[in-house]
Amino acid sequence: MFLLVSYDIINNRRRSKVCNILKDYGKRVQFSVFECLLDSKDLIRLKAALLKLINEKEDNLRIYQLCESCKKNVLIYGNTKITEDEEVYII
Repeated sequence: MFLLVSYDIINNRRRSKVCNILKDYGKRVQFSVFECLLDSKDLIRLKAALLKLINEKEDNLRIYQLCESCKKNVLIYGNTKITEDEEVYII
């Protein structure tokens, strides 16, 4: 499944940890936005790892699951493209 994950985290340490976890699961497309191609088991692992880190009173974490037809309607401008390959592996 194709996921768009964004976050807004005030604390630098937590933000860095969230970023490092997301690097293991997807491709960074903007400063606090990642695209991930995951199966349901990996999504469960990712959510568990992220939810352990964030402070729900201070932080904002969003995970959007996009269907194939929604993914086709993503508009991208500039010198980038949507994550298509599954060369992202969990280490």
